[in-house]
Amino acid sequence: MIKAFDIMNTKVLSIGPNASVEEAVKIFSQNKISGLPVVDDNNKLIGILTERDIVVFSSDLHVIPLISSSNWISPYTDVSKISSSKRGYDLISKTQVEKVMTKKLYDVTGDASWYEIVKIMKSGKINHIPVVDNERKLIGIITRTDMLNYMAEHGISE
Repeated sequence: MIKAFDIMNTKVLSIGPNASVEEAVKIFSQNKISGLPVVDDNNKLIGILTERDIVVFSSDLHVIPLISSSNWISPYTDVSKISSSKRGYDLISKTQVEKVMTKKLYDVTGDASWYEIVKIMKSGKINHIPVVDNERKLIGIITRTDMLNYMAEHGISE
């Protein structure tokens, strides 16, 4: 039977609750990932921060990125909107991860079955499942990509 131990990525990056959302965004970008388990000083899982959490938080602040190929501001641009976006970006850079992270966790232990993992991902509509030990310390993570890679390499016998 396929277990979480077989699928999980043990080179999991994590972040602390007091880190800034800006730090998290840099980690996402530099490592081409979309989620970070949030752990306390003892490496115990306390939350997860995903790109979706940041997008929802940003939209609540009405932070809209200004994307322009020329990098010029049109003379017709409402400058008050730029100022509002700047304040929003400043707020994001100062906001701690714990204020944005998802606290309702879906996690598994290393002996969770393939079926359990798939069921949790489907019912929770999630893409990341942290793997913890019996003391809730983070030992790995399983993403949809990890699941697909495992299937491609090994097939499924369940």
